[in-house]
Amino acid sequence: MRMFGVLSVIVLLNAMISAVSGAGTTSGPRFAAASTAAFGRGGEENPGRGSGTRREQAPVLLAAGDIAQCGEPGSAATAALLRDLPGTVATLGDNAYSAGSKPEFANCYDPTWGAEKERTRPAPGNHEYGTRGARGYFGYFGSSAGSARTGYYSYDLGAWHIVVLNSNCKEVGGCEADSPQGRWLRQDLAAHPTACTLAYWHHPLFSSGTKHGGDATMQPFWQALYDAGADVVLSSHEHNYERFAPQAPDGTPDRKRGIREFVVGTGGAGHYPFGQPLPTSERRNADTFGVLALTLRPRAYDWEFVPVDAGIESRGPRAFTDTGSARCH
Repeated sequence: MRMFGVLSVIVLLNAMISAVSGAGTTSGPRFAAASTAAFGRGGEENPGRGSGTRREQAPVLLAAGDIAQCGEPGSAATAALLRDLPGTVATLGDNAYSAGSKPEFANCYDPTWGAEKERTRPAPGNHEYGTRGARGYFGYFGSSAGSARTGYYSYDLGAWHIVVLNSNCKEVGGCEADSPQGRWLRQDLAAHPTACTLAYWHHPLFSSGTKHGGDATMQPFWQALYDAGADVVLSSHEHNYERFAPQAPDGTPDRKRGIREFVVGTGGAGHYPFGQPLPTSERRNADTFGVLALTLRPRAYDWEFVPVDAGIESRGPRAFTDTGSARCH
């Protein structure tokens, strides 16, 4: 199902779901995809389509990292999800294995997630720098990836300000507060005092995973975002899905000002296991590919982990998902 000319399909699907549930409510990725399908592929409302409600006008951000590895089926399965979902695509790094080379982007990434290239705003991962200067990555995405010297940039999506950072610190002059990137981040946040802010980069500050775990060098990023009142951080690197409660930079719970982190390393590369969950970890899964769909409303957001069809992994009768909503600070 594509994004255009789908209003009649939406109405039909809603009617069918209401008839089955009796209550007119539902959960699950297929309904979410249909109910937001009146948006353009860039995450903006298509004029004249939909009922004009706030929910229908809200942009959508679709995110995952650790994506394309030739010979593995995961990225093709998650790319099939993207075809039916509206919004801006955020890749969270490690887009093309194993070295982010030009041939790997051409042969592994482009046949799958490459179909959504025009609406993608990427972040680089460590595997991109397996090719000197991440030349394969910057050559493939061009200006959509920011400057090839830095790889960090920002953009606005509806009422939200979105910041994309480069967590490959040694490649860009560091990630400390007084590094070029750290100074740029604080300046960018000061110049965009929006009610809602989201940032994404590859290496998570917090993770219950055992392969890499959290990376403390990301703490200055978190501190700057926390000081500016940011709301959401997305990362990957650990090949699993994990949602955290809002946290302060030191990892303590902070429901008032804390930032909620999602680790979404579920784009298609093989899964990594969890160890002992961190105290603030709220939801986890280590055996399901999928993408995180975030509906970015003016002062709030909804999240939904959209899993691939159960046939690719067959872990049980129902695929894992995770849904919820929260207000901005």
